[in-house]
Amino acid sequence: MKRQLARLLSLALILCVWLMGSSTAVADSLSGNYKQDTLNVIEQLREAIDLPDGTAEKAAAQTEARKLINDFTARYRRDTSLTRLSSFTTMRTALNSLAGHYSSYPNRPVPQKMKDRLEQEFKQVELAINRGN
Repeated sequence: MKRQLARLLSLALILCVWLMGSSTAVADSLSGNYKQDTLNVIEQLREAIDLPDGTAEKAAAQTEARKLINDFTARYRRDTSLTRLSSFTTMRTALNSLAGHYSSYPNRPVPQKMKDRLEQEFKQVELAINRGN
């Protein structure tokens, strides 16, 4: 009986690990090309921020945005050639602001003042990337 229970438990554990490993669609969306990844992240975050509040899509978009912020930061924060770029520092400021809001106030909508500031920072990042910074 113990042996069957151990096998069942190990099968359940393997299944959980497999499912967790296959749910990395957001991480797979980052290609490793900093410029393209940054523009894609900005586009996806704009869409998440602009969704109407209180809908199921907004909650799912917020969850995906948090994963995307974490994946982007984890992928590029240690690249010393990027940390000196103005696009990177401005992008990190925007991501930290949004992630902080999502962590501190998960059930509240993003305030208009923050939306305006994020949009301004996103535009600065896009301009810097187009200039090569």
